Amino acid sequence: MDAILPRLLSPARAALLTQFLRFGTVGALGFVVDTAVLYAARPALGLYVARAVSFLVAVTFTWALNRVWTFRGHGARSLPRQWALFVAANSGGAALNIATYVALVALVPVCAANPVIAVAAGAIAGMFLNFAVSRRVVFQAPE
Repeated sequence: MDAILPRLLSPARAALLTQFLRFGTVGALGFVVDTAVLYAARPALGLYVARAVSFLVAVTFTWALNRVWTFRGHGARSLPRQWALFVAANSGGAALNIATYVALVALVPVCAANPVIAVAAGAIAGMFLNFAVSRRVVFQAPE
């Protein structure tokens, strides 16, 4: 795909699209991690505390993978500082993600019975905001 995009788009737009597709791929993998942890922790912690735990695991996973693949070479900070900035900078997307999850679990019985639906809806709700903030604040990709 990296070789096809420059022929169809300007180099800058091709690079941005490639980053977004990688970010989306990382997000999809993060969704799998998030859901697996949620389902594993739900019996012991309940739907809401298990979701908080699964979110923290998933955000750490996605930060690490975005750091080494999506935004490799950008945002030279210490690992703990960059992780904290990633979590803080993505708090708007996280708020959309978690609010969507909570609303769907509380109001839609099929989502309470199958929380994977609410996790997916939350992930989509926060994805575009998280990409923009990650790119411009955490990893500071060149324009």
